[in-house]
Order: sequence, then C-alpha cells, then structure tokens
Amino acid sequence: QVQLTESGGGSVQAGGSLRLSCLVSGRTVRSYCMGWFRQAPGKEREGVASIDGDDSTTYADSVKGRFTILRDKAKNTLNLEMNSLKSEDTAMYYCAAGPDYCGYFKRLDDDEYGYWGQGTQVTVSS
Repeated sequence: QVQLTESGGGSVQAGGSLRLSCLVSGRTVRSYCMGWFRQAPGKEREGVASIDGDDSTTYADSVKGRFTILRDKAKNTLNLEMNSLKSEDTAMYYCAAGPDYCGYFKRLDDDEYGYWGQGTQVTVSS
C-alpha cells in the first residue's frame, strides 16, 4: 500500500520561499509519475507540477519559473521548491502518485493519480 505524507507547509510573506516534501512509503520514488496539486477555498483542485516516469517535468503556467519539482531518491521523497511566493499561491497542497508514465497531456490531470497525501497548508500573506 502506497502512503504519501506531506510536510513543509506554513505561513510566509509574499516574495518568500517554502520547500514542501512528500515522504513515500510502500513504493520507491525512483521513476514513475508523481505530482503536486493544490486547492484553494472555493476553487477546484489544480495541478501545480509533475515529474513523469522518464523524469520529464511539467508546470502550471502560474508557477513556471518559480516552482521546481524534484525527486530525492536517497530519501524516497518528492519535493517542491517554491520561490517568489504570491498570495494567490495560498492553498492546501497535495502530493500524488500515479502510473509508471502519465504522458505530457495527463501530467497535471488529477484523474491520472491513484494515491494522495493528506495535504499541507501554504499561506502567503501580502
């Protein structure tokens, strides 16, 4: 059974940085489709960043150039480095694990992911 546990959320001022981590148990993080999603109050869940089975990455336009998704194979974690944070980045952030390969058009599609963490809150104040 795959279990995902997020950490690293918190409150930060606009322009600041946070690093989210997702500890994976029950499966190696080595090479399959994983992603970060977020959901703000009153909004639908949206894909933020994904790293596929071949280590190709995809980012939502709203975070390109500011967020970086990384696998730490030694620690079996999936990380999300978030810089230049904006108030509109405020949301609950979720880690998700999918199939061996999602493909370019499906990487930010939450229907592709079968395993989800409980989420970690990120609050950015302006």
